[in-house]
Amino acid sequence: MKSPAIRVAVDAGKTYYWCSCGLSSKQPFCDGSHKDDEQGRKPIEYTAISDRFISFCTCKETDLPPLCDGSHRKNKETGK
Repeated sequence: MKSPAIRVAVDAGKTYYWCSCGLSSKQPFCDGSHKDDEQGRKPIEYTAISDRFISFCTCKETDLPPLCDGSHRKNKETGK
């Protein structure tokens, strides 16, 4: 089973580019694969405000992109 989130240590002031299309082989981050995305999704920029761990969403159903908000649990319950 694919992980619903990937926990990553982020550095204050550093910008990360979260994959919103799901095509990247470097999840949760963008590797440029969105150029082949027929839906036109682009990466979302996230700049860390402090040194900490962040749970980046990998189900791509979050209402708080790029952060995991537990949407994968709702999808599992509803069969999505």
